[in-house]
Amino acid sequence: MIRPALLLALLSALPLSHAAPVLSTVSEQSGFQATGRYEEVVKLCAAFQKAYPKAVRCFEFGRTPEGRPMLALAVSRTGALTAEQAKQRKLPVLLVQGGIHAGEIDGKDAGFLALREALEGKAAPGALDKQVLLFVPVFNVDGHERFGKWNRPNQRGPVEMGWRVTSQNLNLNRDYVKADAPEMQAMLALVNQWDPLAYIDLHVTDGAKFQPDVSIQVEPVHGGDEALKAAGLALRENVMADLRKQGSDPKHFYISFAKTDDPQSGFVDEMSTPRFSTGYFQLRNRFAMLVETHSWKDYPTRVRITRNTIVSLLDQVAQHGAEWSKLAREADARSAAMAGKDFPLSYRTTDRTQMIGFAGYEYTRTPSDISGALWTRYDESKPQLWTVPLRDEVVPDFQVKAPEGGYIVPAAYAAAVGEKLKQHGVSFRTLQSAPGRIEVETFRAEKSRLTPASFEGRQMISVEGAWKAEQREFGKGALFVPIAQPKARLVMTMLEPRGADSLLAWGMFNNAFERKEYMEEYVAEEVAREQLAADPSLAAAFKARLDSDPAFAKSARARLEFFARRHDSWDERFQLYPVVRTALTNLR
Repeated sequence: MIRPALLLALLSALPLSHAAPVLSTVSEQSGFQATGRYEEVVKLCAAFQKAYPKAVRCFEFGRTPEGRPMLALAVSRTGALTAEQAKQRKLPVLLVQGGIHAGEIDGKDAGFLALREALEGKAAPGALDKQVLLFVPVFNVDGHERFGKWNRPNQRGPVEMGWRVTSQNLNLNRDYVKADAPEMQAMLALVNQWDPLAYIDLHVTDGAKFQPDVSIQVEPVHGGDEALKAAGLALRENVMADLRKQGSDPKHFYISFAKTDDPQSGFVDEMSTPRFSTGYFQLRNRFAMLVETHSWKDYPTRVRITRNTIVSLLDQVAQHGAEWSKLAREADARSAAMAGKDFPLSYRTTDRTQMIGFAGYEYTRTPSDISGALWTRYDESKPQLWTVPLRDEVVPDFQVKAPEGGYIVPAAYAAAVGEKLKQHGVSFRTLQSAPGRIEVETFRAEKSRLTPASFEGRQMISVEGAWKAEQREFGKGALFVPIAQPKARLVMTMLEPRGADSLLAWGMFNNAFERKEYMEEYVAEEVAREQLAADPSLAAAFKARLDSDPAFAKSARARLEFFARRHDSWDERFQLYPVVRTALTNLR
């Protein structure tokens, strides 16, 4: 919540006359040439609440690392509601988020405009009677205040804008699963509290010069619950139809060439991984929409298109929100019954190709004496219809079966993993007694590869291996994460080791793949000879490895390790993923 003293100060700063508070933005007042600083968001949040006290509630849901308030407006004609009241009234919640990349700030100005017009009855009439609009004008608040004229050199307007990443140099749209940023942790808490039916992520794309002005991508469409995929497709197509009626040329795929800077390479649609909003929310059985206006359209045009998208969404949720909420609840029930069923950890785009007409401009590609590469130059005075390939068939790729019972996290890792599970609203329990030695499935990496450089502050890792049955000992304080819960898809995404955005992939368990104990070479030499003398079959295996593997034969370290792995001193936990799968459901 906004602190009472702060809210009182903001409200008292508004005009004392009976005139309505000013609800237009700096952007609107400038003819959509400029955008305001975050101070304007703070004032407008309070002003909307004062102007519409029975419909708007302005509140703080977090603080940034630099101490700025993260603000949201909860808006409904049924009252200035809390999350609990919205649930009691069974109102679907539409969460519209601007400024996750704060240089791409169309959503803030378009959102305030759409909100004012909806409250005035000039846009989406009656829509706010049937839902709650949860509007976050700026997600990346600290990045928003890193203001400058050239923060987006390939974007037309506004005059100045914020910065892409947070004050901690984190990209929030890579943070949905690992949730390192305090801003993301605040957002996930907001999402857990309000459980929005749809989460709308407003952006401005990078890329080439062409005529289409916006892309609309929705999930579940490619992945997720089958029944929700049909509803997600309907949501996408309905919004795109509304935009076409208003003169836009929306596309259902991310408008970025398959090969950088080469228009003739066409486009490839794909399923986003869960680090992105559209890849994340389908795991919660909720809708997510990525809106990407085109950076080379001017700011008035982009704000208008974003405003039109928000208004369309208000209409869609008003018309279909009750039906889609029922589908989401049914999807929750199906997820809670996933035990033993296949679950895709990744998706791929097939080679199936169709040729499409795409409205571009005439262009040339000539060798550059600066870069030495081909230089693409567009002539926006000469529209041209390109015929280019599009690959947009997306199918499940790597799949695993859900465990029958769930996952066990050893007590040594319980605090760190438990904190992540809490941030996502995942259900789990701490074992109050030691289950002792039980049958489980363990994953031991046959190969592990660390990334050569950090990404988003993490050194990521990928592993190869398989789950195998064995008995292991567990004590009091371990965590049991049941698969029988609505967020089962999210549970598997976080805890299956081979997922691209698993906690393992993001480096939470890197220490499990580091060898800690060694024997000196002179000791290893003696151990090797003792083993060879005691076991003729081992001697034969060693010789066969020398004859068949030249790299092994040339490596003194690998040759000695061959014997060290067979010695009692070898660390049996090396390359062992600490989290296990279990068929048990009654662990307490």
